[in-house]
Amino acid sequence: MIRYTFSIVAFVLLSALPARAEMNIQEITTPGGIDAWLVEEHSIPFVALELRFRGGVALDDPDKRGAIHLMTMMLDEGAGDLDSRAFAKARDAMATSIGFDIAHDALSVSARFLTENQEASMALLRDTLTAPRFDDDALKRVRAQVISVLQSDKTDPEEIAAKAYDTLVYGDHPYAFTVNGTTESVAALTREDLQEALQKAITRDRVYVSAVGDITADELSTLIDTLLEGLPESGPELPGDAQVNLPGGVKVIDFDTPQSVVRFSQPGVAREDPDFFAAYLLNHVLGGGGFESRLMTEVREKRGLTYGVYSYLSLSDYADVWAGGVASANDRVAEAISVIQDEWAKMRDEGVTAEELENAKTYLTGAYPLRFDGNSTIANIAVNMQYDDLGTDYITTRNDKINAVTLEQINRVARERLDPDQLTFVVVGQPEGLDSTIE
Repeated sequence: MIRYTFSIVAFVLLSALPARAEMNIQEITTPGGIDAWLVEEHSIPFVALELRFRGGVALDDPDKRGAIHLMTMMLDEGAGDLDSRAFAKARDAMATSIGFDIAHDALSVSARFLTENQEASMALLRDTLTAPRFDDDALKRVRAQVISVLQSDKTDPEEIAAKAYDTLVYGDHPYAFTVNGTTESVAALTREDLQEALQKAITRDRVYVSAVGDITADELSTLIDTLLEGLPESGPELPGDAQVNLPGGVKVIDFDTPQSVVRFSQPGVAREDPDFFAAYLLNHVLGGGGFESRLMTEVREKRGLTYGVYSYLSLSDYADVWAGGVASANDRVAEAISVIQDEWAKMRDEGVTAEELENAKTYLTGAYPLRFDGNSTIANIAVNMQYDDLGTDYITTRNDKINAVTLEQINRVARERLDPDQLTFVVVGQPEGLDSTIE
């Protein structure tokens, strides 16, 4: 779940910079030992700051699922001397935005502030990280919101499919459990549990920092050390790799709905794998290229079995899978799955054409510079690059790596990596002519 609080002024400023894909990224290390990346941009008196803490909800205790998620939602519900209402008023008065995002692998913090309000904005942010209040009234309100979402998820075919898929694929690994927790676990969480979750999830040894805007390296160093002073030096042990279970076949979850929801996957390709960019291009042709992809052409355009079908390379800290999804009427979903299986096998056996490869390269290299459309976006891209250990030159070398993929290489990867026998489907609905082959 994502929580953002944006002011109108900040939104205008973060959108003001032109699109660009070349920039000078400075690598700095603060006196306190924190590494950070900086892109100076002094044309507008505005700074975008991103922090990423590795760990996320994967650090939840098994008997306190949802604690780190609930704690994250509470961070801007009052901090230091300010209760929830006073905190919001102070933030808005400075045209500052502060946002938090929590996922299985990481907790993210986003801040946007005017240069003239830097000190006050960072004091406010520091309080959220080191002195959140977790007041009873705010906790009661936010907990009720989370439980309401969890109750709603129990009747949402998409959420049911996601949960069944995660349980099947990830077993007892933290990835098998939802970010939100369960209604029972969330209802039992106490203020002390949230304080404990804070100490686990926000620590100095697992932080990645990027900043873009009207700030110098020396100023950023001082800001970071002041902001992170007093945080725990280290967190608990991180989870190990997931033992991914992808036996191939179909698992049907009976649910009364006119349209079946399908999640599917096979073993994936890690980002650091030498074949990653070939697999990335291959996936674009197969199911990642929107209406130009083979799956969309065969499943939607030619047969009208769905409004949309897609595939993607899912890259997580502890598991990599080649995944996808589709939804189709109960009386047609069996055919949709059959077509996906056939296209998966066809791509493995016949590969892609030279024209398909060239079109994929043109699209992916052409779209990349358009991502760099403002301070906020650039700061987020930079922290992601740090987190994934890509190096500051990735921005300039990424398209070269895509263009270097040959037809021979991509078709070898298709033969070696696409595995129809391990392609595993989880179906939620009442599909006609489709039975479970997986217990």
